[in-house]
Amino acid sequence: MGMISTITVLAIVSFLHIFAFVLAVGAEMRRSTGKVVPDEYDERSFCSYDSDASTTYGLSAFALLLLSQLLVMASTRCLCCEKTVAATDRLKSSTIVSFFFCWLTFFIAEACLLAGSAKNAYHTKYVGYYAKRDLISCAALRKGVFTAGAAMIIISLALLISFYWARSKPATANGGGWQKHTNEAAEVGMTEHPVNSNI
Repeated sequence: MGMISTITVLAIVSFLHIFAFVLAVGAEMRRSTGKVVPDEYDERSFCSYDSDASTTYGLSAFALLLLSQLLVMASTRCLCCEKTVAATDRLKSSTIVSFFFCWLTFFIAEACLLAGSAKNAYHTKYVGYYAKRDLISCAALRKGVFTAGAAMIIISLALLISFYWARSKPATANGGGWQKHTNEAAEVGMTEHPVNSNI
């Protein structure tokens, strides 16, 4: 993989992660909140909620993060093609560690974004009617769920870049670079022998 291709992929991945981070922060700031209000046509109370923009932001961040992760794994062929891994044991170990933790942080971030979006979209507007009782409070997403997802997005980006860079780095062991194999078999027995002048 050329240097230009590597930089291009890293730029796209960084953009997608940063955009997902901004959306996650926006989702935290626009969390849906509800307040108990009396029904003007009934004696029961109900929950009145504001905008659901947080759910849209959260799901958009979820999709962008997934796209970025798949892009890197497709570019590096995950860990299925061992010949592209750097030859030194140190770089190979760092690649495996980065691979494991970038997937771990990815799953945590996606779980926070998906759970936050689902919980934010859950409204208890008509609970008062079905339960035949007045509402005391309204269900709402706790603070910090999208913030945790945003933090995991940044950590995931750092680990993903580390994994991609180590994965795309050419082998440097045994003299550096790839060794071109020559047809040694053709050279067997081709050495010159001295001519016996006494014959």
